[in-house]
Amino acid sequence: MITGNDVPAARDPLLDDVVRASVDLNGLPARRLKSGCWKSASFIMGVEVAERFAYYGLSSNMISYLTGPLGQSTAAAAENVNAWSGTAMLLPLLGAFIADSFLGRYRTIIIASLLYILGLGFLSFSALLHSHDSSNSKSNTYNSSTCSPPLLEVIFFFFSLYLVAFAQGGHRPCVQAFGADQFDEEDEHESKAKNSLFNWWYFSVNGGILVAFLVLSYIQENVSWELGFGIPCIAMGFALIVFLIGSMTYRFPVNSDERNPFVRISCVFVEAMRNPKAPSSIVGSIEEEVQQVLPHEHAKLKFLDKAILTATGSEENGNICSMKDIGDAKAILRLVPIWFACLGYAIIVAQSSTLFTKQGATMDRYIIGNFQIPSASLQSLISLSIVVFIPIYDRVLVPIASSITKKPTGISMLQRIGIGIFLLFLSVVIAAFVEKRRLSIAIQHGLVDLPKATIPMSVWWLAPQYMLYGIADVFTIVGLQEFFYNQIPAELKSIGLALCLSIFGIGNFLSSLLISIIEKVTSGNGRYSWFSNNLNRAHLDYFYWLLAGLSVVSMGIYLYFAKSYIYNKNYKI
Repeated sequence: MITGNDVPAARDPLLDDVVRASVDLNGLPARRLKSGCWKSASFIMGVEVAERFAYYGLSSNMISYLTGPLGQSTAAAAENVNAWSGTAMLLPLLGAFIADSFLGRYRTIIIASLLYILGLGFLSFSALLHSHDSSNSKSNTYNSSTCSPPLLEVIFFFFSLYLVAFAQGGHRPCVQAFGADQFDEEDEHESKAKNSLFNWWYFSVNGGILVAFLVLSYIQENVSWELGFGIPCIAMGFALIVFLIGSMTYRFPVNSDERNPFVRISCVFVEAMRNPKAPSSIVGSIEEEVQQVLPHEHAKLKFLDKAILTATGSEENGNICSMKDIGDAKAILRLVPIWFACLGYAIIVAQSSTLFTKQGATMDRYIIGNFQIPSASLQSLISLSIVVFIPIYDRVLVPIASSITKKPTGISMLQRIGIGIFLLFLSVVIAAFVEKRRLSIAIQHGLVDLPKATIPMSVWWLAPQYMLYGIADVFTIVGLQEFFYNQIPAELKSIGLALCLSIFGIGNFLSSLLISIIEKVTSGNGRYSWFSNNLNRAHLDYFYWLLAGLSVVSMGIYLYFAKSYIYNKNYKI
């Protein structure tokens, strides 16, 4: 574990004081030297690494399982993968609500991990059933023309898959927020360590993802799917034990306001809609927040405070909603435009585990002699570029940028996100050119009507689009995580990270919808659709150009809103 930014071991004994607003597992005031920082974050990070290893061990190659053992078409499989991924990234909103309102992050992580283990176990059992049935040559289970598995087997598989998604909904928003809770922003040393937490956190989890891409995809395609699903189950069980071992070192934040944070903030919006005398409703306030390009920003925000105060009746009735409630509600509203502007990025991100994988499956994947790599393992290039680039970014680029801009972080969070959006645009443009070349080579060699034939084109042509994708993630994904954690009210840190994940959840659903619409529009009158099962007759290149155009629109919207965003007072830029 990276310890360069950790609190020095040799500190003045007088500084071994309690951490304000934090307690230990026994409910006693948390002692600074005995709890928190990297020693606690390491245990928490361990369970996150295992969870990402498990999740990407499923998602990276799921389209191969759906189009293989389950016998689905490319378009249907891509839609199902996107629907499952979208659900998995929206459910953190529910998990964050439960954690921040009732169970707390620690207990939610434990329960979610147990459900995760159960879901992975069911998936492994489902694959075992399929393997047993398909190996029985005398069985009448399968239709000889479609090779489709029985309906109950498919239902059990998708139940298990969505149980994993449900478990992930409780896991994802809590683990990183709980890890950040281990650092005291009021302590200079710990605050400095926390500035690097999100970078090194993403570095560590991508190490787990890299192993998943390289190892699990190979096991799934060349050994057995049941083992490929079973190994993540074992990894999650081991990680949960490690997480529990670290319990005595954890800091648990104490909320000074005993009211449910969702209830008190919702009060602002409810009272605004219920008050007919309000000259400016909360809806009007939302419009003001969304249109963050008006001149005189500070005057505008002062007007907004006045509007919300009047709308909620706070000025007239005294105690309906406090100033803190109103300020927190306003902070959440300001996140909406940024959330919306990043949806285009999320739609493009959804393609790496679906269409990128199918694209690589048609190409020459032999690297050493007769050793052929699985097409899903190409996603390891994303994680590899992340693992390589994060230290460069944190140790080289940030200090250089800081010396120029005089900002501790080098560039602001929103600038970081914007750079990533542009890099992903370049990635999808490259993908379009590469796919165009792949199709032309298929035509040159007379392979257009031989969908199972290998195109004499090295799979390494796909490397640039995967690597740019990974570097874009270092900027945008990490930037979004930090942005939504820092800009959300203190009691709602889990919901902040859940909102970040929901961008990609909605993005996956929009991707699925977009693919479905294009499939229907382009497949009429006996034509081959853009997503034909015969990729040599399909036109993924057209789809990638469409995504590139969407990315340009997304960048324009993002710049429109990010230009005038005002950070909360706790963020130093």
